[in-house]
Amino acid sequence: MGSAPPCRWLGKILREVEGMSAVPELDVKALFRLTYGLYVVGSTWQGHHNAQIANAVMQITGDPLCVTTCLHKDNLTTEYVGKSGVFSVSVLEHEVPMTYIGRFGFKCGRDEDKCSAVNLKEGPTGSPLFLDWTLAVLDARVIHAADVHTHRLFVGEVQSAEIVKEGTPLTYADYHKVKKGKSQKNAPTAIFNDVKDL
Repeated sequence: MGSAPPCRWLGKILREVEGMSAVPELDVKALFRLTYGLYVVGSTWQGHHNAQIANAVMQITGDPLCVTTCLHKDNLTTEYVGKSGVFSVSVLEHEVPMTYIGRFGFKCGRDEDKCSAVNLKEGPTGSPLFLDWTLAVLDARVIHAADVHTHRLFVGEVQSAEIVKEGTPLTYADYHKVKKGKSQKNAPTAIFNDVKDL
């Protein structure tokens, strides 16, 4: 007994799929319409602090108050958050100099202590709260984590939140347009470094 011929709709779908590319054409500039801030995300492990620049931070619930961040799996900060189960977020102000951003965004904590010679205090979880060029600080305990391809997503319940000073937060758009900054190679937006007309 031979196999039955596929029904008409299945044949139509297969013909359409054969004519399609694996990934449809994407206009990556559409992603520049999403709004982001620029933050220092820190953590601690066995008495050592580390931190990095991140643009993937947001509040996701109000009661209890939870925030999320997404960090590249290769980064030392990601390792610290995974082991300690805690992280901090420092909201950077618009006037922050590129040297400060570069300290946390373009240097590796495995090669040097990025947290030395900066103004910080420990939050209730022990995570570093960075006070230079910062408008607000949050300290969170991880309640959920998930792998997302090259990155690790952490959801944290906020343990403390504090205004450091008044001012305007630095947006990711201004980081590129005003400060002429680029994304570090492990940033989710690094693939856009060569895109023109942001």
